[in-house]
Amino acid sequence: MRISPTRRPRVTPPGRFGPAELRLALAAPRPAAGLTSEWRLVDGIRTHTRRTAGPGTGATPVVLVHGLAVSHRYLTPLALALADTHPVYAPDLPGFGLTERPGTAYDVARHASHLAAWLAAYRMPPVCLLGHSFGAEVVAALAAHRPDAVRAVVLAGPTGDPAARSRRGQFGRWLVDALREAPLQAPILLRDVVDARPWRVHATLTHSVRNGVEADLVRITAPTLVVAGSRDPVVPASWRSQVGRLVPHARTLTVPGAAHNVATTAPAQVAGAIRALLAPSLTNR
Repeated sequence: MRISPTRRPRVTPPGRFGPAELRLALAAPRPAAGLTSEWRLVDGIRTHTRRTAGPGTGATPVVLVHGLAVSHRYLTPLALALADTHPVYAPDLPGFGLTERPGTAYDVARHASHLAAWLAAYRMPPVCLLGHSFGAEVVAALAAHRPDAVRAVVLAGPTGDPAARSRRGQFGRWLVDALREAPLQAPILLRDVVDARPWRVHATLTHSVRNGVEADLVRITAPTLVVAGSRDPVVPASWRSQVGRLVPHARTLTVPGAAHNVATTAPAQVAGAIRALLAPSLTNR
């Protein structure tokens, strides 16, 4: 069945991930539910972005940065949840999703540099940057080194917990999380790993566990929200609280019942928290 680009199909309630969400997540590059795809040359890399048209009100753009091994696809529910009030962009990082694959796997700093170049290519005003999982490490690095480009920061399920800062530790936590996630997310992960290639996933994981994210967290000056699911084994409560303490003036939100992919399975709750974060009384303090 063809999905109209102007009419959004019915999706399942917050906290679930059903067939409708799966179809939309896998739709790119076809237009679907107001989402479109485009490519721009950024630092020599043909970079894919999934985006919404935006409400046309001059609202702060929200940029969604995906995690390790994945792409824009699993962030589609959150993009749609925000589309009525904010223009939303979900770029695929180099080597992932529909973006060109460079010959090497980028580390956190190089991904952050590419994201900064992406912002410049789009001539963005200061944006709200949401990074999920490994993407939160990339966003933290960019926010720490380019505060002029960032109006607000959302660290969703941020990785980097020193208690499991190894490939084995992270992989073990992911296995536990897989048992807690909505099963229909599996086809997205499979598609994304095929696109990225397993060697890139492994190399990027190595970069992640070697990244001392704490040094970036303490340098973030933008209003920040730390959000995670209450059942997230990748980001346990102890690390979530530590991240909240490291980032100056950060707020924290725990979404009951959600696991690691909180932006996918609880998009309404996360979108509401982003809107609250971007309220003038908070971001202009």
